[in-house]
Amino acid sequence: MTWTQSLPGLAVLAAGLTLAPAANGPLVQPMATSAAAEQAVFDYWTPSRIAALTEPSSGKPPKSGADGAPWTSANAAQQTVGRLFYTDHGEDASCTATVVDSANRSTIVTAAHCVNNTDLIGEHNAWNAHLMFVPGYHDGQAPYGKFAVRYSVADATWLKNDQQGGQFNTYDQAFAVLGTNSGGKRVQDAVGAAQRIGFDLPADAEVTQFGYPRASDDPAREGLPEYTGERLAYCTGQARHLTGTKESPDQWGTACVMGGGSSGGPRLRDFDPKTGLGTVIGDNSHSGLLSATGIPCEDEKTDGCTRYLAGPQFSRAVTEPLYEAAQKQS
Repeated sequence: MTWTQSLPGLAVLAAGLTLAPAANGPLVQPMATSAAAEQAVFDYWTPSRIAALTEPSSGKPPKSGADGAPWTSANAAQQTVGRLFYTDHGEDASCTATVVDSANRSTIVTAAHCVNNTDLIGEHNAWNAHLMFVPGYHDGQAPYGKFAVRYSVADATWLKNDQQGGQFNTYDQAFAVLGTNSGGKRVQDAVGAAQRIGFDLPADAEVTQFGYPRASDDPAREGLPEYTGERLAYCTGQARHLTGTKESPDQWGTACVMGGGSSGGPRLRDFDPKTGLGTVIGDNSHSGLLSATGIPCEDEKTDGCTRYLAGPQFSRAVTEPLYEAAQKQS
């Protein structure tokens, strides 16, 4: 199986003090917890910095399919999914995150490598800096405002991640708690919607996965507007079990050509395309190759091999404690 521990272009600098890992369970890392720190995040993300994370348009003719297409419906999917900007080990980057229903009305879910990561050789674990979430982002616009991250929440086991193999894939999930936008609104109130979240739900289901990819695995779609980071894209289809790593047997996803930037995006089941609402049961973390019969492939060029965008299935054992820890922050 060919695996990518985190999607290309998504891994990053950290700010703040790295906590000493506990045995397991949630770690809550304070980020921009003061008004001055929040303003510093907003000041950091100038239009030119954000534009630098936009890939050039190719001018190619549109091409869409279940394995990747632009999301064009103005509903809750467009409201709740957004771009998460951050700095990782000195490099600016972006992921995808989703507003989930929470007691504090300020919680988003994403991938753990979008809030905490090692350097490219798997060392120097640190919390990512300058985290800012923009729900409904499109073409440089922030229709619901911008939100600085006050707290990042990841499992202590994730901090042991060395980017070697797939043994940490189960823990590539995280939550963040946001401050308010410039109008003083919490994110769930600002966007007027939130996705449900589910734990230990059946993974073998029709799913829809969203992201803000800055690349496509399909050369014919590389550089289309929905693969430059500027617009929301999605994939939909039957989730399949990616069995390539014995250490992380909970990896699921559907056929999808979304690349770097889509990490942290939601995998939803029971999704209603009319309302844009569903239940988040996992996040985009890495890619893998499967044959038509579900056998891991070594090479994408092999006949019958398909690329899947996969990630952990949310569980009561790992995900729920992170979610509960996030909900308690304000």
